[in-house]
Amino acid sequence: MTALIVGGAASGKSAFAEQLLCKLSGSAPRIYLATMRPFGAEAKARIQKHRTSREGLGFETIECYVNLASLELPQGSAVLLEDIGNLCANELFDPTGRGDGAADAVVRGVERLQKRCGALVIVSNEVCSGGTIYAGDTLRYMRLLGEVNNRLAALSDLVCETVCGIPRIYKGEIST
Repeated sequence: MTALIVGGAASGKSAFAEQLLCKLSGSAPRIYLATMRPFGAEAKARIQKHRTSREGLGFETIECYVNLASLELPQGSAVLLEDIGNLCANELFDPTGRGDGAADAVVRGVERLQKRCGALVIVSNEVCSGGTIYAGDTLRYMRLLGEVNNRLAALSDLVCETVCGIPRIYKGEIST
């Protein structure tokens, strides 16, 4: 199963994604695939907050900032990919990223993960609901993330948005 969880900042998407992956994983190894580069104190604090929230849940953390398609993971593992917004920014702006080919690189990486994983839960940001009155690189990034989110939604069995910690399902269902 592939699930895409989207939401705004501090919407509860990470906590919901963790709970969902734990439910879906069964006895499969749980892997947290981190995409945020630890630049500066604020980023390091966010990373530590997420590590603390996963304590005791049996996750192995693997960092992958670009070129997701090259990552080798155990067959049948349960993967929480967090998050697509960082991965898109890294692919778009990092010198080792794909630049104009960022959308294809991200989607190809997710498709490869789908083939290897028993369960894949993807976390992404919703950044366009406030409009697109931006210019330059900000608008370029927002359009990239919107395109990638649309493409990943098409590939996913479950698409869910979290608002105030409450999940709203748009596609598929969560079996109990």
